[in-house]
Amino acid sequence: MGTLFRNGTIYTMVNEKSYCNAVYVENGKIVKAGSEKELIVQFGDEITDSVDLDGGVMYPGLVDSHLHLIGHGEKLIRLDLSEMTSAEEMESALKEKAKTLKKDDWLLGEGWNENNFIDRKIFHKVELDIIAEGRPVLLSRVCRHAFLASSKALELAGITSETPDPPGGIIKRDAEGEPTGLLHDSAADIVKKVVPEVSQEYLNQALETSVKNLLSLGLTGGHSEDLSYYGFVERPLKAFKKVLDQEINKFKAHLLVHHEALDDFLKIEHDYQMPYVEYGAMKIFADGAFGGRTAWLSLPYNDAPETSGVSTHGDEALLNLVQKARSYDKNIAVHTIGDMALIQVLNTIKECPAKSGRDRIIHAGLVSEQIIKDLKQLPVILDIQPGFVASDFPWLIERLGTERIPYAFAFRTLLDEGIICAGGSDAPIEPVNPLLGIYAAAARRKPGESHEGYVPEQKLSRYEAVGLYTFGSAAAIGQENVRGYIKEGYMADFTVFDRDIFQVPIDEILEAKVLYTIVDGEIAFQQTNNSVTQN
Repeated sequence: MGTLFRNGTIYTMVNEKSYCNAVYVENGKIVKAGSEKELIVQFGDEITDSVDLDGGVMYPGLVDSHLHLIGHGEKLIRLDLSEMTSAEEMESALKEKAKTLKKDDWLLGEGWNENNFIDRKIFHKVELDIIAEGRPVLLSRVCRHAFLASSKALELAGITSETPDPPGGIIKRDAEGEPTGLLHDSAADIVKKVVPEVSQEYLNQALETSVKNLLSLGLTGGHSEDLSYYGFVERPLKAFKKVLDQEINKFKAHLLVHHEALDDFLKIEHDYQMPYVEYGAMKIFADGAFGGRTAWLSLPYNDAPETSGVSTHGDEALLNLVQKARSYDKNIAVHTIGDMALIQVLNTIKECPAKSGRDRIIHAGLVSEQIIKDLKQLPVILDIQPGFVASDFPWLIERLGTERIPYAFAFRTLLDEGIICAGGSDAPIEPVNPLLGIYAAAARRKPGESHEGYVPEQKLSRYEAVGLYTFGSAAAIGQENVRGYIKEGYMADFTVFDRDIFQVPIDEILEAKVLYTIVDGEIAFQQTNNSVTQN
């Protein structure tokens, strides 16, 4: 007994022009896709349910290949600074938030981005002291590789002028050697350790808020890394068990395991087996981000020639981590944005290759001809974030210079070379809406702009852009034989929009509305006549 989805345009994604108008599903899997008449004749009385798509356009279920599920929920329920376009606006928001806090409470905020400010202002610790009236403050930059801390926060963490930069981090100092409050990468971890732990109820709320939002945006699943940021690894796992081990929240989570959480995770993994949660590769950071100039480059930054970025691990330390993953027969998933970080990671994979499956390179922000040759020789996939094009240009041209910029977010080149790519958002660092990623991959510009695009020769077709979030995300976890297409035997995960994003004018992609999000053949989200139903 099954369900017939009918009366729509259904893109199977098997190839660019493959579509039909109906699909029949039983027990969470696709039995057959084809014409409505054909399926009714073939399956007759076995069809016990019918969903009228009413002219909607169905695609395989979109999956975000790289985000932070709990972190995205935190962004939705905490002070969000990411959309602020001036230092004055940010200051006002911080002051308003401070008014709601007790005397010793921490003021925490997400997503400040000085590149959105005309003056590119970065707040000093003394300014934060005044804004927060002496409270401890910790504010994450949009990239989450730079943080701002107040004097009280630095004091509680024990950071003084005598504190050395930790491995993989930078404590920004003034001319007298005093910390300014700006912390890069692992330097911020010193402060994070003294921030009071959030409650289990807070984690549950953040995850549930995140999942409901993602379903409303047409996402049927996501590959996430959450297990090392909230105290003992069992705390986020409890949130996943509470939120996703229920019939009411159908969303498929694939969890990477940060190397610092791996040992604790392995001790309790058997207690946290869930229908909608699966576990994947060991996560490692190799460098930082372009925004804070901590992405590790082979040559200095064009706009700051005194630095080439930050390496998170030395060669031997990285090799030791990879060897540890291999000892547990695990693949690795490594954050690499700069080209030097990517070179280091690929050399390490060559020295200590995976026993099976594919390793994951997350971001691959800057490549080269030699890097591409190496990528083609190794069993790796790339988790790319098309939305970075919309957020990082045009200032990225200043960072890298015109000679390197053609190799930044070089999606067209990577696909043409046969390298498997999956599409993600890196939420909460970037907006999670998959339509923005699809648009950015195809248009190579910010929403609202009208030029031909940043490095337009790297544009993808719309089919390829959607493919990043369907068969690309499936391939990232070795599931391309059961997910990512609408064909017989595949999982019945679908995203249905109110318009054909392959055919509408390109800027209209961003106006598409999600009609249905369907997971295992069941409606997880439905929008009807301006009302929303979430099952």
